[in-house]
Amino acid sequence: MLRCITIAGSLFALCASMAVAEPVTKPITLFNGKDLTNFYTYLGKPYFDKNSKDKRVVKPYGKNNDPDKVFTVVDGAIRVSGEVFGCFTTEKEYENYHLVTEFKWGTKTWPPRVNNTMDSGILLHCVGADGAAGGNWMESIECQMIEGGTGDFILVGGKGRPKLTATVKQIGKQWYFDPKGEAKEFTGGRINWFGRDPDWKDVKGFRGKNDVEKVAGEWNKLEC
Repeated sequence: MLRCITIAGSLFALCASMAVAEPVTKPITLFNGKDLTNFYTYLGKPYFDKNSKDKRVVKPYGKNNDPDKVFTVVDGAIRVSGEVFGCFTTEKEYENYHLVTEFKWGTKTWPPRVNNTMDSGILLHCVGADGAAGGNWMESIECQMIEGGTGDFILVGGKGRPKLTATVKQIGKQWYFDPKGEAKEFTGGRINWFGRDPDWKDVKGFRGKNDVEKVAGEWNKLEC
């Protein structure tokens, strides 16, 4: 099974899949502009301050249970609040796809990332159980969406370990995509986009000197 997209909370994660192969002769529009038909939602545990005197046991919200309205449709777009980590995932499975989507950042952030970079992602080729990765996502290859690092790839492990081969160069202890670099197989970690600032900091509003992602409030087009 191969799901194509998960969109995670300020963290925005879109997950897709593949069952009986059907030939595609025209573009498939996954989002109808009105509701989350073609998707299901999955949410992990809501944030809970472990230092609080309140000692309730906090459980994951799970599938299609969204009491905090993390995922809503507003003005023809899917709004992901980010208040609880999770994703919305395609009901059908897909393979050999070219995904085109648009996104923009809002302004509201939530604990435990109130002062951190706005962070989301598109989880490609999702397999296995919902919540297997960190209690929130599926095993997948993530096209990262984060201030200063949109376009990075992260290997999100679940029961298994996804693999990705990329041509890269090493800067310090990190790997950066380089079309002229050596081919290296990865089974974990992150491959930075070629222009990611080596001095990247996890602070809200971060802008690297080579960033092409637009500022909060403006639309970006992202293709996978």
